[in-house]
Amino acid sequence: MTNRPILLVEDNPDDELLTIRGLRRGNVTNPIQVARDGEEALDIIFSADVLPCVVLLDIKLP
Repeated sequence: MTNRPILLVEDNPDDELLTIRGLRRGNVTNPIQVARDGEEALDIIFSADVLPCVVLLDIKLP
C-alpha cells in the first residue's frame, strides 16, 4: 500500500520548514504537499487522484 500524501497549508516558509522537519523527525514517511493559501489547497484536493490522508491547516491564512 502506498503512503497517501499530507497536505500542509502554510503561508510562512519558516513554519513550513519547522513542520516538515518535525514530521521527518517523527519518522513520518508520507509525501508532503505544500499549498500557500486556501485556494491552492482546494485546487490540490479537487484535482488529486489520491486524497491526502490529513490536511494541516494554518489557522491565520490571509
